[in-house]
Amino acid sequence: MSIHVLLIGSGGREHALAWKIAQSPELGSFYAAPGNPGIGAHAEIVDLDIEDRAAVVAFATEKNIGLVVVGPEGPLVAGLADALAQAGILVFGPSAAAARLEGSKGFTKDLCTLKNIPTAVYGRFGEAEAAKAYIREQGAPIVVKADGLAAGKGVTVAMSLDEALGAVDACFAGEPGLGTEVVVEELLQGPEASLFCLCDGTRAVLFGTAEDHKRAFDGDEGPNTGGMGAYSPALALTPDLVETAMARIVRPTLDGMREAGSPFSGILYAGLMMTAEGPKLIEYNVRFGDPECQTLMMRLDGDLLPILLAVAKGDLSSAQPKWRDEAAVCVVMAAKGYPGSYAKGSEIGLPKETAPDAVVFQAGTRQDGARLLADGGRVLGVTALGTDVEQARSKAYELVRAVDWGQGFFRSDIAHRAVSKI
Repeated sequence: MSIHVLLIGSGGREHALAWKIAQSPELGSFYAAPGNPGIGAHAEIVDLDIEDRAAVVAFATEKNIGLVVVGPEGPLVAGLADALAQAGILVFGPSAAAARLEGSKGFTKDLCTLKNIPTAVYGRFGEAEAAKAYIREQGAPIVVKADGLAAGKGVTVAMSLDEALGAVDACFAGEPGLGTEVVVEELLQGPEASLFCLCDGTRAVLFGTAEDHKRAFDGDEGPNTGGMGAYSPALALTPDLVETAMARIVRPTLDGMREAGSPFSGILYAGLMMTAEGPKLIEYNVRFGDPECQTLMMRLDGDLLPILLAVAKGDLSSAQPKWRDEAAVCVVMAAKGYPGSYAKGSEIGLPKETAPDAVVFQAGTRQDGARLLADGGRVLGVTALGTDVEQARSKAYELVRAVDWGQGFFRSDIAHRAVSKI
């Protein structure tokens, strides 16, 4: 029996999910909202306001949707999964209560304290002056985080007191974070990596590792972004460290959420720092990373749709994701000026043909007749497979050079830490 699917989202992450879901022999009708031109090659784009939960439920009911896959964090934090579940529609993604793991950094830090999960020492503040007093007491370097969602850009790694104090003012002024609290924490030292787990409320099943590059420019310089590239698997996460992170971080988190009456179902993305004392949690995301998702979808061997359904049904007991032996690298092409102000509307020329193990995933794009135009900050995610990270990176950059887009820029050193160790 075919399964009708609705995919929520419009970024590179959702294009990668659409690309993989579309390969399923179990797929029936496939819709996406709001989508983008790349997603439109795999799914029917529908005019649906994803912030209108009632409208999404009505569409899913009308079209007999068997599974809704929610890509971005905003609708999850706003309760879209709750509305769908209440209507009896299967959904891949956590409830609003469970999505607090990403929606509130303070909530997550407090859960870490409750469950003895290793993380950075922190303070949580609802007033700027109290946060500043804590910063002066602790000294720099120090990390300042807006408590709410900030599209990956609400974190300041402050190397001086003045920078940290300014970051507190920016957070409380609403730039760029949401919410009325900040979390101030120690700066952890060590290699950083991302661990992904499928969760059904009780179980956690490993779903790959990756390392992303947050800074805008080569050498990890410049402002934080939503991500300028990624590679998978992450070399910093050895099998032993993965098991340590699962035992000390992920499983206690699931236990704590279940005990709180907010069981977590969906994909749990743990940002980890490999410190001298072992893995420590930096933060959680409650959705696939972007651009990490692009590398995971390229490496996943087999059908994604039954795995997503198993999560939505709350039973991962028989789910065993299989992975290709190859590594994957994604290089993000962004509009000049990103993550600051940037122009929209420049034309993009994509290569007419690509190798079967290389894909240009679209993010901030729109179609204007026959022309493909840039319509966002991060615009393309050029992704390739290789026998190792070095070969995957070489293939990705070869494809980047085949893209004709003069108004874009990209980092030339994605996966540099992995390549330097080969």
